[in-house]
Amino acid sequence: MDFENITHKVIDVAKEAGAFIRDQRKTFTPDKIELKGLNDLVSYVDKSAEQIIVTALQQVLPEAGFITEEKTISKVGERYNWIIDPLDGTTNFIHGLPVYSVSIALQEGDELVLGVVYEINLDECFYAWKSSAAYLNGEPISVSAAPTIDKCLLATGFPYYDFTKQPAYIEIFSELMRSCHGLRRLGSAAVDLAYTACGRFDGFYEYNLNAWDVAAGIVIVRQAGGEIVNFKGGTEVLQSRELLATNAKITGEMLDIIQKHFN
Repeated sequence: MDFENITHKVIDVAKEAGAFIRDQRKTFTPDKIELKGLNDLVSYVDKSAEQIIVTALQQVLPEAGFITEEKTISKVGERYNWIIDPLDGTTNFIHGLPVYSVSIALQEGDELVLGVVYEINLDECFYAWKSSAAYLNGEPISVSAAPTIDKCLLATGFPYYDFTKQPAYIEIFSELMRSCHGLRRLGSAAVDLAYTACGRFDGFYEYNLNAWDVAAGIVIVRQAGGEIVNFKGGTEVLQSRELLATNAKITGEMLDIIQKHFN
């Protein structure tokens, strides 16, 4: 399978969906918001963008199935499955905060083999495929070289519906706040991972994540030289719904702090 060629086709698809989202933001109003669950927002923009992506990807790899956030299609592939978040950062989009993205990954069996994250507002496309370097708008990127947490800028995300682990999570946040240059919460896990891949962040952690939030970013971080683990230090992150992404130098320090508070 020519993953490089497929990746470049996926970039075009992501940019097409991104152009639609960018255009819709100009006239978007709060009355177009739907509620999927507690603080879980969606609009016709998410659904329409997903349909654009699905329709295009069916031409790229007809045999592939789909795992999508808005569930506009029900098809499971025997070997290949696309993992899609058509608008990661919907709450930001709805409120006009310019941090949101299109996230598309391809999975072969249990292996993630390519990922594209298109940050719409800055027109920045991050991508990588199996055995490749990682790229931002055609230029190679790599994770940071920061050796210890005290020299790092970190990112996280906050749960918006399952608050049972919130006290432990706040303890992690509190300790890291005192230990690093700063903590950021952008509201798009796909962007957080892309920024970790290119060294803007040195690490990112979050729990309660879905596969479509992180699949593409995982590929990009790994191919940029970073490390992806769950909160126990294992490599299975899609099923555990816990993710720590680092520059591979601060993983141990991060896990020590996370595991001290989070069980």
